[in-house]
Amino acid sequence: MKQKIYNQLTDRKGAGRKSFTVLIDPDKVDAVKLEKLITLSVEAGVDYFFVGGSLVISNNLDECIQQIKASCNIPVLLFPGAPSQISKYADALLYLSLISGRNPELLIGQHVISAPFVKQSGLEIIPTGYMVIDGGAPTTVSYISNASPIPADKNEIAMCTAMAGEMLGMKLVYMDAGSGAKKAITEHMIERVSAHIEAPLIVGGGITDPEKAYRNCKAGADIIVVGNAIEKDAGLIKEMSAAVHSVPVLI
Repeated sequence: MKQKIYNQLTDRKGAGRKSFTVLIDPDKVDAVKLEKLITLSVEAGVDYFFVGGSLVISNNLDECIQQIKASCNIPVLLFPGAPSQISKYADALLYLSLISGRNPELLIGQHVISAPFVKQSGLEIIPTGYMVIDGGAPTTVSYISNASPIPADKNEIAMCTAMAGEMLGMKLVYMDAGSGAKKAITEHMIERVSAHIEAPLIVGGGITDPEKAYRNCKAGADIIVVGNAIEKDAGLIKEMSAAVHSVPVLI
C-alpha cells in the first residue's frame, strides 16, 4: 500500500515542522470562490487541502478536487463525512474512525460498507482516529454522529482515547471541536494528548485567529486545520499559514 502522504506527514513531524491545512467543504464553494482560495493558499504556502464535510449534499466533489489539482501542487486529502464521499482524484483518504464516541456505525459499521469502494479507489488510505471535543456549541458533526463529544476539560479522557486509538493502529489522531465551535480545543488538552502519542496530531475547530493557531502548535499540534473562519474571511489564510510556519523547530 502506498504511503507517500503519510510518510510526508511523519517526516514533517519528525523534523519538528508544523503544517497548515485549509478545509474546503464542496457544498460551500463554487468554481470562482474555489479558485480564489487556491490562489491565496499557494501564495501563503499552505501545506495541504482537506476536502469534505459532514453532509456534502452537492455532486461536485470530483470537480472540486480536479480544479484544485489542475491549479496547484498542494496535496489533497479527503476528509469524508460518509462512505459516499470518495474521489479517485484526491491524493489520500483520511479513513476516519470516531474513537471518541460510542456509535458503532462510525467506529466500524460504515467502514465495512465502504471497504470495497475504498479499496478499488486506488487512494492512499490513512487510518485516522477521529475525536470530537466539546466546542461549546452543537455542531453538525456531533448531530450527524449521534455521539456525545469529549468534555472540553476532560484532558485525561482525551489522552487515553488518543492512546487507545494509536495502539489499535490509527496512524493519525484528529481532535476536532467541529465547524462553528465557539471554543477551540484548549492548549492543556493538546499538550496532554501530544505528550502521550507518537502519531501526528491534527487539531481543528474553533480556530479563528493566527494567535490561536500558533499556540496550538506550540502545545503540540502537528497539523492545524481551519475551514469555517476562512469561509468567512479568506484573507486569514496568509496570516494563519504564517503563524503556523513561524513556530520554532524543536526536535
